[in-house]
Amino acid sequence: MKILQITAGAAAMYCGSCLKDNALATELMALGHDVILLPFYTPTFTDEKNVSTHKVFFGGISVYLQQTMPLFRKLPRFFDKLWDSDFVLRVASRKSIAVGPQFLGEMTVSVLQGEKGPMAKEFEKLADWLKTEQSLAVINIPYTLLISLAPTLRRAVPKAKIVCTVQGEDLFLDGLIAPYREQSMSLIKANLQYVDRFISSSQYYKEFMAGYLGIEPSRITTVPLGIHTIDFPVTARRTSAPHKIGFFARIAPEKGLHNLCAAYRLLRQNPQAPPTTLEAAGYQLPEHHGYLEGIRKNMREWGLENEFTYHGPLDRSHKATFLSSLDVFSVPTDYHESKGLFLLEAMASGLPVVQPRHGAFPEMIDTTGGGVLVEPGNPRALAEALLAMLLDREKAQQTGVKGAAAVREYYTARRMAENTIKTYESIFN
Repeated sequence: MKILQITAGAAAMYCGSCLKDNALATELMALGHDVILLPFYTPTFTDEKNVSTHKVFFGGISVYLQQTMPLFRKLPRFFDKLWDSDFVLRVASRKSIAVGPQFLGEMTVSVLQGEKGPMAKEFEKLADWLKTEQSLAVINIPYTLLISLAPTLRRAVPKAKIVCTVQGEDLFLDGLIAPYREQSMSLIKANLQYVDRFISSSQYYKEFMAGYLGIEPSRITTVPLGIHTIDFPVTARRTSAPHKIGFFARIAPEKGLHNLCAAYRLLRQNPQAPPTTLEAAGYQLPEHHGYLEGIRKNMREWGLENEFTYHGPLDRSHKATFLSSLDVFSVPTDYHESKGLFLLEAMASGLPVVQPRHGAFPEMIDTTGGGVLVEPGNPRALAEALLAMLLDREKAQQTGVKGAAAVREYYTARRMAENTIKTYESIFN
């Protein structure tokens, strides 16, 4: 089967969606399928072998210039080749362009307006390229923020089935200011008709998006997330203190590092608590520097500054080493997570996990048995569950081993690819 899988680059940031798309494409290729992993906006940044093409559509510089200076919408495509080149985009991706909420809203609406909007030239370039790829069987759009591609894709490659993955875009949409959120939601809903099937990484998000966007549930198929587990060996955990409590995710308010710090403070006040440290790692956007500094300030005021370490963003090998050094893991998000890639990597490493009972976490913990769930937004409940893991090391070890085995059975990249192909094939029946 020939598949075009579109993926949205996130500049120089490790992005869960990019990592998932790259792993999926890798396994689809290994199964013998002809896959084009096509980046939008910027080249993708992954911690495994990158299998995406060097061609980038809707280049970040082009769309920025066209959004801010209408003259660039009319320039011949020849000029676009300069700032759409792989080299220029990779250089530009090393720096972040500060944009306000109004610009983000305007840009989102412009893209969702499709061929009739300010980004018409970008849709035309994609359509012309697609005319050379007429043998495509399936085209997968990475999220509904690009669902305006669907009419263009259907006209350019009429025999191809159009699939759209849903994976966390509600967080972005709900962050848009008025009137852009309302306009974006309306434009997304207007394009639902052009999609043959939607795919969700979790049953939770399938049900959520059915209500959020009004998609008929029968049109959404759940294909559980999968990872390559080979780089995450199961290691024996320490039976004696000091113990390490770990966090690995994007350093942003919605990921809940502040919740873990609040729970850690309560844990350290418990006389039963053994000596511990709190270890955090993950990518941090420039706009979230103040968030991390606020966490450091709190830890300092609580007298816990010397027990907290931020290790920065980590590549795959350093991430595996980091996870193997921990004793228990938690990313107590405020946001109801649709995927939870970080949770699979932690459990694959044999780490027992403690997560809030919301989003995709309950089904992942129920399937693997690799941890426990606690009441969301309750630092004391989180502290008590973490402490229980630290005090009963035998049970924690058993939980970690059980989770690691289950991830290797139910949440592998190969299984994700096999289920994806079954979904694609079902569209033709």
